[in-house]
Amino acid sequence: MPYTTKQRQAVLSCLEARRDEMISVSELAEDLRRGGNPVGVATIYRQLTKLEEAGHIHKINTEEGAFFQYCDHDQTDRSCFLLRCEGCGRILHLDCSHLRPLYDHLEQEHHFLIDPRETVFTGLCDVCAARRREEDSHGEQ
Repeated sequence: MPYTTKQRQAVLSCLEARRDEMISVSELAEDLRRGGNPVGVATIYRQLTKLEEAGHIHKINTEEGAFFQYCDHDQTDRSCFLLRCEGCGRILHLDCSHLRPLYDHLEQEHHFLIDPRETVFTGLCDVCAARRREEDSHGEQ
């Protein structure tokens, strides 16, 4: 980031501390307040927009509203993407180069450029998938 304000650094540090979670603006404001960095909601939104544009965070739009998650991958890296579990709602931030060939294929053969930073794959995490298999096996008895 060429120019970093105290508020932007506080927002980024808070998101980085909870890097494995997606966080709402209200949760972020509360974390900042508890950490001795009270920042207004309008300022938080402004800083989140700048951090997203710089590629430091992901914005995840859900039925419950927008959530944000820290990202330490290069913005031009096309192997960074998100997985959303339909069971528990958890968002997993993943770096996997195996999807690059798919993105390249879609771009070359179908003339469609995927933005992996905005792409969310939906399915079941390992815990929810195991739970579903167990429920299904009990239902068959």
